[in-house]
Amino acid sequence: MNFFNRARSPLSSLLSRRAKAAASSSLRSLPKTPIPLRSPPIPPSFNYNRAYSFYISRPQTELYQFRRRSGPRWYQDPRKLVIAVVVSGGAIVVIYFGNLETVPYTKRTHLVLLPSSTERKLGESEFKQIKESVKGKILPPLHPDSVRIRLISNQIIKALQHGLKRDELKWSDTEYSSEHVMNEPSSESKDETASQLHSSVKKEVDLNEGFKPEENLDDKWVQESRKAGKGHGNEVATKHLERLNWEVIVVRDGMVNAFCLPGGKIVVFTGLIDNFKTDPEIATVIGHEVGHAIARHSAEMITRNLWFTALQLIVLQFIYMPDLIGALSNFLLHLPFSRRMEIEADHIGIMLLAAAGYDPRIAPKVYEKLGKITGDSTLNNYLSTHPSSKKRAELLSQAQVMDEAMDLYRDAVTGSRTEGFL
Repeated sequence: MNFFNRARSPLSSLLSRRAKAAASSSLRSLPKTPIPLRSPPIPPSFNYNRAYSFYISRPQTELYQFRRRSGPRWYQDPRKLVIAVVVSGGAIVVIYFGNLETVPYTKRTHLVLLPSSTERKLGESEFKQIKESVKGKILPPLHPDSVRIRLISNQIIKALQHGLKRDELKWSDTEYSSEHVMNEPSSESKDETASQLHSSVKKEVDLNEGFKPEENLDDKWVQESRKAGKGHGNEVATKHLERLNWEVIVVRDGMVNAFCLPGGKIVVFTGLIDNFKTDPEIATVIGHEVGHAIARHSAEMITRNLWFTALQLIVLQFIYMPDLIGALSNFLLHLPFSRRMEIEADHIGIMLLAAAGYDPRIAPKVYEKLGKITGDSTLNNYLSTHPSSKKRAELLSQAQVMDEAMDLYRDAVTGSRTEGFL
């Protein structure tokens, strides 16, 4: 063993001397100054977030970049891309056409993803919260204003049932929701309210004699939608109105407002009663608010907000300007749809008003008066969720709309109510 090591030592020393000589010669061939590593200019589309590797080319002493080879993404595979497009497109088509509904009267079709049962629960929950927040301000059931609003609302609801011609809806008379015990109003109160109705109708008709509507208005879509709906034989959506428990409260507050929540919950503020003295004026506002509930505008707005949010998220992937995108979507999408809903509720409301036995010629004057109270402006036609009151009055005063409403009014006055006008 020692002999073998001794024999190998001269050979190993010779190899080590040759390796040292080769290394020293290569070092002497290198330049004295250090050589910087240069890389080609990085293109503008270079993504710093992606994983790149680098290597050095010895002869040119230059730095190169390259991306590690990996499998193709799913959208780079034509077969997978086609499958994804077909499946997602089919799902969207099924969801869209499976949730289309037809609005009563206008026959407009709209997409509503919110189930009617969920919408009703949301309305009832909101109604309870409102009653808690205004506790102590709700007028008692036998207060003259409470009795009056309840009777007006009951007339509007009966007109709605005639308009839909659906006996299976099974509505009871409108109840007054209060923490007080509810008793049936006396016959004297009913007679007094009825006498005020007839005197106020005559007074308001005289006030409307000088009203002259303008032409070239923007509700042609209503008549076009009605014509198309009748041609297709679309059945209007009434499932959300089945077995409703209509309730009304009057809140002592100076706000000039009223609204109807999903589920048939009507809220009227005394500020509206103080500014609109006659029953037909108040019936105009209540009819409009009930029109929103009939057309399911709350559920439609929730659905549209979901689509608008999804659209904004997609656009933000390419243009990250959230404030600008939000403002444009609000101005170009949200506000126009909201104004269209208001016009639709106006048309439904005036038909309910006339079918309930109130002169529909009062409605345009009500909106003009409302505009003066709230400080209306023509800019509302573009920058608000509601059209200007002047525009709403003009739309309702057109011959085609008013003539139809007057026919319903004459039938109601003579006792032969028209069925199925919605």
